[in-house]
Amino acid sequence: MLPILRINDLSIDFVSESGITAALKNISLSVNRSEILAIVGESGSGKSVTALSILKLLASTARFSSGEIIFSEDGNNEIHLTRLPNKELQKIRGNKIAMIFQEPMTSLNPVFTCGNQVAESIQLHKKISTSKAKQQAIEWFRKVKLPEPEKVFSKYPHQLSGGQKQRVMVAMAICCKPSLLICDEPTTALDVTVQKNILQLIKELQEEQKMGVIFITHDLGVVSEIADKIAVMYKGKIVETNSRKEIFTNPQHPYTKGLLACRPVFHQKGERLPVVSDFLETPNNTPQAIDKPPKLENTVVSGQSSPVLLRVKDLSVWFPVKKNLLGKSLSFTKAVDNVSFEVIKGETLGLVGESGCGKTTLGRALLRLIEPTAGEIIYNGIDLTKKTGHEIISLRKDIQLVFQDPYSSLNPRLTIGSAIIEPLKVHGQYKSEKQRRERVMDLLEKVNLESKHFNRYPHEFSGGQRQRIVIARALALNPSFIICDEPVSALDVSVQAQVLNLLNDIKKEFGFTTIFISHDLAVVRYISDRIMVMHKGQIVEQGNADDVYYHPKNEYTKNLINSIPGKNLNYSR
Repeated sequence: MLPILRINDLSIDFVSESGITAALKNISLSVNRSEILAIVGESGSGKSVTALSILKLLASTARFSSGEIIFSEDGNNEIHLTRLPNKELQKIRGNKIAMIFQEPMTSLNPVFTCGNQVAESIQLHKKISTSKAKQQAIEWFRKVKLPEPEKVFSKYPHQLSGGQKQRVMVAMAICCKPSLLICDEPTTALDVTVQKNILQLIKELQEEQKMGVIFITHDLGVVSEIADKIAVMYKGKIVETNSRKEIFTNPQHPYTKGLLACRPVFHQKGERLPVVSDFLETPNNTPQAIDKPPKLENTVVSGQSSPVLLRVKDLSVWFPVKKNLLGKSLSFTKAVDNVSFEVIKGETLGLVGESGCGKTTLGRALLRLIEPTAGEIIYNGIDLTKKTGHEIISLRKDIQLVFQDPYSSLNPRLTIGSAIIEPLKVHGQYKSEKQRRERVMDLLEKVNLESKHFNRYPHEFSGGQRQRIVIARALALNPSFIICDEPVSALDVSVQAQVLNLLNDIKKEFGFTTIFISHDLAVVRYISDRIMVMHKGQIVEQGNADDVYYHPKNEYTKNLINSIPGKNLNYSR
């Protein structure tokens, strides 16, 4: 019996005014019915181009240079998708071959309800009534375990959480019972617990429907428990294909070894994280720096005698959700509810929890970017809650924030040099423009960028480079306290390792204190001295990083740890 999909020697180029860019170079792979094939690689490796080429969803600048894509639903008859007219291909898209896209909010139409969008997909390929399509859509919502599926049918995408929107996308993709499901990074920006649920859901539906699945991701750990076979892509080529067991226990290609080794879950605090380039640039692919990573100086500051830089007491941030006719608030969302903790000078305090737990609200409240409802924020002996807006501005040069999304926090009309100089001008730092410019050049080099990048715009950089730019901007005023809000959550694991190493390096050089916010306990455990776990606006557990990670006491903390992808892999460097 033939595989459900075969790709043979496929090459795709992108043609532009500046020339021809080779996106895929003679790739070959296959996936069988009831099999999950994972395609793994960093951003730019060609994973999404491969997925989009199957249904010919690439931009008009794409050119199929060579090769073929063959679909065989029944295992006998073959359909050459690359030769198929668009009208015939339309009958296959969403019906025989379906796709779950990376970002559900941009894939779902914001002006239509979630139910109508799924029902429309059903009616597009099946000749059934609107009422019947609605019943089937609600049934699919039930199958993907959405709460109150009848109500979800009438809700718009913005009314759902990230995990719920992704479940709607899953329902839309499989509502016509396709033979092949393509999942393009469907869990990248999700919390680890939500990610685990989505992965389990896809696996269950795949087994129930006996589908073939192509699962695309940048993180080998994500597919460590669901993939049958793994193909590793690098610079438009497939460099290694093998069973899941062989990939994790006996990786052959240096790039595969690098992707596995750079994950923080395999390293203790104090070890420098290896990066992919360490493996690719060394002739024997097993560099000494990877076998025995150099120890970072321990920055833990502990003990009762250690000075407290920040003391938070009974802090609450409540948002009104319902008011009466006179404008009086009747009910509230308690984003932060009666939270108390201390931050010791020089330490990295990890703050971890799922989306919606209140961790970002807490971080912004500490900076008075969100006004607290009650409580005290004592920084260096000063109660920030009693300071006026003008007084807070002068204090902010000492407390900086690294935002989660560097692209949206940078002005697209300003060069990165201007963006970093701006806070220096606002706070009157340095006497001349020349001195400020020299300061920015120095900062760019400290975050492993180049001075020639000064006049480039944010869109000209990769995600990892933009994160470095935001870190440089935060360092410009020599702050003593930096709040890092999910600074590595959307990065490839290899780029994540580079940024984490950078944070350790600059912390050692500049000696600032940090609150590191993340939903990933493996990352927080690696970077932090102490950890606080937040759930529904409250701190449910806190303590030494290793104690919280290896010996959790709270059930919520245990659930977070158990949801870390690939945590139990026996990968040995």
